[in-house]
Amino acid sequence: MYYSLINFKVDFGKTLPRLLPALCLLSLVGCQAAQSQSRVEPNMPFQSQTLVVSGRGMVDIPKTNARVSLGVQVQGETSGLVQEELVKRSQAVVNLLKARQDVTKLETTSITLNPRYSPKDGNQIIGYSASNLVRFQIPPDKIGKLLDEAVKTGATRIDGVTLVASDEAIAAAQKQAIDAASKDARSQADAALGALQLKQQEIVSIQINGARPPMPVAMEMTDLRQRAAPMNLASTPVVAGEQRIETFVTLQVRYQSAQQ
Repeated sequence: MYYSLINFKVDFGKTLPRLLPALCLLSLVGCQAAQSQSRVEPNMPFQSQTLVVSGRGMVDIPKTNARVSLGVQVQGETSGLVQEELVKRSQAVVNLLKARQDVTKLETTSITLNPRYSPKDGNQIIGYSASNLVRFQIPPDKIGKLLDEAVKTGATRIDGVTLVASDEAIAAAQKQAIDAASKDARSQADAALGALQLKQQEIVSIQINGARPPMPVAMEMTDLRQRAAPMNLASTPVVAGEQRIETFVTLQVRYQSAQQ
């Protein structure tokens, strides 16, 4: 079908007036949609935010207990002789410890009996070795004298001395540390929000971390082992010192603008 340029212009001129109302309507709808997307509703609820702070609490308490581990170790040609000697010496040490009123929480921690093999031939048994270890608690200022008596009675091993606070003191200190850490965290939150002119609403979460005492450090016993046999250990000074209980409390605080 053939159309001339003049006819096309004449036809478009007749059609355009009919399309103008529809085009204007579409443009109006598009503008209203764009306005509705960018407009902020005045009654939308205010979205509060949270602040996370961590407080620290520390309490130092005296170490009033010493955990001592010692025992008897013997060697012999036959298992029977070794066990007989082990029982004899161990019983003497245990009787000594039981007779001391300042010794508490006495318990056996290990009993062993093992063959000893020839260093030249690993399959040939040349004897036996046995040990009996006990653990107990005693005031730190009584350690030296007791170790001296235990060695004279028959103890041949002093495996370690650990200085700690009492269980009751640790439990009380844990509560004090949590209280101090909580107040520290709350003080930090109040200071930060006050400086920024923000208003605290509520605490939404509380987390307590590390409310346990640190692992006690054992005393180095190498020197005592070397001196144990002939020397008097009663003069060995022991300074207990203090044990630190430390904890952290983390708070999540909801806040908003002070004008809200």
